Amino acid sequence: MKPESAFSLRQPAIAFIFVTGVLDVMAMGLVIPVLPPLIEEFAGSRSGAGLWNGVLTALWAGMQFLCSPVIGSLSDRFGRRPVILISTAGLAIDWVLMALAPNLWWLALGRIIGGITSSSFTAIYAYMADVTTPDQRARAYGLVGAAFSLGFVAGPALGGVLGAWGPRVPFWVAAGLSAFAFLYGWLILPESLLQDRRMAFAWSRANPLGSLRLLRSHRELSGLAVVTLLLHFAHHVFSVVYVLYAYHRYGLGAFEVGLMLALAGVLDMIVQGLVVGRVVKRFGDRKTMVIGLIGGTLGLVAVGLAPTAELFVAALFPNALWGLAMPTLLSLMTQRVAENEQGQLQGANNSVASIAGIFSPIFFGWVYSESVSLPGIAFLIAAVILAVGATIAFLATRGPADGPADGHANS
Repeated sequence: MKPESAFSLRQPAIAFIFVTGVLDVMAMGLVIPVLPPLIEEFAGSRSGAGLWNGVLTALWAGMQFLCSPVIGSLSDRFGRRPVILISTAGLAIDWVLMALAPNLWWLALGRIIGGITSSSFTAIYAYMADVTTPDQRARAYGLVGAAFSLGFVAGPALGGVLGAWGPRVPFWVAAGLSAFAFLYGWLILPESLLQDRRMAFAWSRANPLGSLRLLRSHRELSGLAVVTLLLHFAHHVFSVVYVLYAYHRYGLGAFEVGLMLALAGVLDMIVQGLVVGRVVKRFGDRKTMVIGLIGGTLGLVAVGLAPTAELFVAALFPNALWGLAMPTLLSLMTQRVAENEQGQLQGANNSVASIAGIFSPIFFGWVYSESVSLPGIAFLIAAVILAVGATIAFLATRGPADGPADGHANS
């Protein structure tokens, strides 16, 4: 990174992207406690709700798969700022649409639009790569993760409270937050990608299959892409099953689920915002990533086996170690591509995550609907998948540089 284009982590650009991320994710978190019950109301049954929740999540992920590479390449060509602003405005429109939804098909349309507009996270991660040096990136991505966690702390908790006023109210508040994020970014967010570092747009790189070629350019990059796929596949058990499971297994309501999700967000925020930088400094990116994947595996086992609501909540603590994995995984991947390919890399990454997001929600929704007598089995299956990811991560990045500086060997 050229000295004149480098930003310190303390400079305002980081704060701007942090606040924008918080507002966007807070808007998404607001609807988490009320969306599954709304789906169940439209579907008319518990099993139908599980399946439809999976289908709607898969639609969202399908749009991410198609659009993330395009948005990443557009941000490489035109800059990060316009992409983030346009996407944030689109999210505001999407929440209004979902607030007015009279049936499941209307919700499905909203999930399609939401998947397209939420692809702006590609540009957010590329933005952070622009303004940090390689040795800062694990910490920087930890801060982005902390921003997302902060949004999920406030969002579900507030959504649970607002849900008492009606299942549509959180959607309207989410629309207002996204509109405010757009206004905030339009007035304050600076551009991070200098003109001389931009890349011409080409459909050969911007289409989903073309963007994935970048991930095959390096042996370790390919292995880390597989880990990304498995990590996101396992994580969708939370987006599809967790809320419904809490309602039906433990008899919790929207308010309790909102508080529980807020606790999960607090723990994740602490891990990604405060812990990851210290652990990376001590162990390096590679070992920290593996520790996070193993911690997530143990957390999933604890969630799936918890016999009471109290132990179900307690399982969130080991599961929070999962937050060590994503920042270090992203950091290792960014160090293996050129600076003008960061947007393309993040687009390809989002495509890989979206492949998981297409199939995983339907899979876990089906598992949940077919396992009424063994409701925790979905979490145990997710634990096995994440354990495989931890093994691949360990083997794919194995090399002579295996210490505190291991994540920067190829910088």
